Amino acid sequence: MQKFRGFIAIDIKPFQKLIEFENEIKNTGANVKLVEPENIHLTLKFLGDTDEILIDKIEEITKNSVSEIEPFEIKLIGSGVFPNERYIKVIWIGIENGEIISKIAEKIDEQISSLGFEKEKRKFSAHLTIARIKSVKNKEKIIQVIEKYRNIEFTQLKVNSIKLKKSTLTPKGPIYTTLKEIKF
Repeated sequence: MQKFRGFIAIDIKPFQKLIEFENEIKNTGANVKLVEPENIHLTLKFLGDTDEILIDKIEEITKNSVSEIEPFEIKLIGSGVFPNERYIKVIWIGIENGEIISKIAEKIDEQISSLGFEKEKRKFSAHLTIARIKSVKNKEKIIQVIEKYRNIEFTQLKVNSIKLKKSTLTPKGPIYTTLKEIKF
């Protein structure tokens, strides 16, 4: 049986302020792995190794999870880090009006467990991962960039679909392929 590394997400098209933010992070000289602008997405559910035979069932559950949802707007605003500024692992952009996204993610998580996927232990937190920190080199410069963008409004976007994605890991970074798109 064929498997793929899967996740369910909202794709985010690259936008100017994102590229500026990533360039400023890159220019700190910190040891970071930036997410390529074309790969930015909001993960609703990471599936991990997934049997291809489940694709249609996953699509059905995803459709069911958004059956009462109309297209909606989100605002990408502010930046921060996980888990904290003393020990930075991830740099993120925040999402305002994330309640609908949280509702969708929780429905998917609840229903997809029927296919054997493990339920999330942590409460869903809507954010865009922009970079992962590999080492503490130039941490102060990273914190300065985060502070600069902490309250910045990046952009406003219309969300009208979610996607089942396949992630193929390569030495140059992941390649994401859309397997199913569910519009609402």
